[in-house]
Amino acid sequence: MARTTKQSGEQRTIRITLVKSTIGFNRSQAKVVEGIGLRRLRHTVELPDTPAVRGMIHKVRHLVSVE
Repeated sequence: MARTTKQSGEQRTIRITLVKSTIGFNRSQAKVVEGIGLRRLRHTVELPDTPAVRGMIHKVRHLVSVE
């Protein structure tokens, strides 16, 4: 699903960028974007590569870009 990068602590992270606005989409999807930590368009966050984070990304995959 996404490319991951290794950091020095052996924990993989995923870079997530908001590329489309949540306006016009389901409110639960907006809450997921907020839960990921994205605040505005083109805002990028790095999160650990866990099943929970991947599930959140899957729910809003049409709004975000993953590296």
